[in-house]
Amino acid sequence: MCWSATADLVAGSGIAAIGVVCVARTRRSRDLPLAALPLLLGAHQIIESFIWRSGGGSGPATVAWAVIALPLLAVWVPSAVLSAAPPRARRRLLLPVVAGAATAACLAYGLAARPVTAEIRGHTLGYVLDLPYSELLVAGYLVATVGSLLLAGDRLLRLLGFLVAVGAAICATLWRLEFISTWCAFAAVCSVVLLGWTHRRPVTDRTSLSHR
Repeated sequence: MCWSATADLVAGSGIAAIGVVCVARTRRSRDLPLAALPLLLGAHQIIESFIWRSGGGSGPATVAWAVIALPLLAVWVPSAVLSAAPPRARRRLLLPVVAGAATAACLAYGLAARPVTAEIRGHTLGYVLDLPYSELLVAGYLVATVGSLLLAGDRLLRLLGFLVAVGAAICATLWRLEFISTWCAFAAVCSVVLLGWTHRRPVTDRTSLSHR
């Protein structure tokens, strides 16, 4: 989320461009889901620019934004981390993957059963969706996304998990105060970290080389 339609569009385009580079640099298919994450985040920001320009409401752009932000990211992030993780880290990643799948299922059902509405509140956009057990869903979402990155067994991904946790706390505080929305800035920083991660990934798996 950004503080205006223009900021969302510019940030989204820049983040998506980083995503293109990340994907182009990736040489192992199992790294592609995580490398493509900036593309998804960039598209998310661009979609929100249309919500700003339409004055909020509950149109297709609002629904698309909510689908990406809630169920899709809850299952995408832990699954992508699991796909890219070394064998030694995969067992401990099962908890975030299961938490993400369960949380995504509940969020998808909530989106299907209840309307979601966007409201312009100063320099922020508020999204209204009446979900039961919201505290439990937030906990499951954080375990799936932040937890998977912290347990990934990779230094840069642990850094990314830390940045996401800090960014979520700061953005949530500013959003509640209805001062300004800054998540797009953190999304850009996270995308740069993923760019560095793709740069240092090996071309092939060592395990596959050992069998040749």
